[in-house]
Formats: sequence, structure tokens, C-alpha cells
Amino acid sequence: MTSPAAPSRATEPHRLALQISDDDPAKMRAVLDVAANVSRHYSGQGDDVEIVVVAFNGGLDMLLDDRSPVKERLLNFLKSMPNVSFIACGNTLETLAMKEGRRPPLIEGISVTRVGVAALMDLAEKNWTIVRP
Repeated sequence: MTSPAAPSRATEPHRLALQISDDDPAKMRAVLDVAANVSRHYSGQGDDVEIVVVAFNGGLDMLLDDRSPVKERLLNFLKSMPNVSFIACGNTLETLAMKEGRRPPLIEGISVTRVGVAALMDLAEKNWTIVRP
């Protein structure tokens, strides 16, 4: 534990959740740019930051192994930025599976939550900052 004189903020990491819900490669790149910039900013100050990207609706394509327009960059994030994680909406995955006749493969290292928007709400209720670039 920290001493009473230490500010409590110093022990808590900054927490940012980024929403991607559009099938737009420019927006997907913007989400990755924001994650990289915020991570660099806080690590440069000696602060910890946790970043999670939540993808649903059209934005789920960002996390799909067979069609992500930002796959190479996302793989680099997964390898080199352990403070950034990616979550796919299970409902959107199920919808795609019904439409396409198979569940599309996720890039390795991606988590799945039942409802993407509910995951964002839960994070907001835990004082995470939610941004939709």
C-alpha cells in the first residue's frame, strides 16, 4: 500500500476504452493511432495506462483474421503493447456466423465478450474513459 502522503492517483493506472463499431479502415487506423499516442503519452510521464478496444457491429472486421484491413498493425500491438487489449462482441460474431454459415476466425489473442456495448457500459461504470475516435 502507499503511504497516506502519496496521492492515490499515482497507484491507479489511467484507463481508456476505445469503441470501434464502423467497418471503416480509416476509423480502425484512428483507434490504433489513439491507443498508441495515449500509451506513449502516459508511459513518457512514467504513468501506467490500460487501454481496451471494444469492437462490435461493422467494427468487428478489425479483429477478424480473414479480413482485417489493419491486421499487421494489430498483430504488432498484440506483440509489443501488453497494456492494450482487444475485445470482440459475441453477439456480432453470432450474427456473422448465421449470415456466413460459419463463425469468422478472430485474430489470435482477441478476447470475446457476450455484448460489446454492455462491456463498454461496465467499463464506464468502473470509471474508465470511453472514446469513439
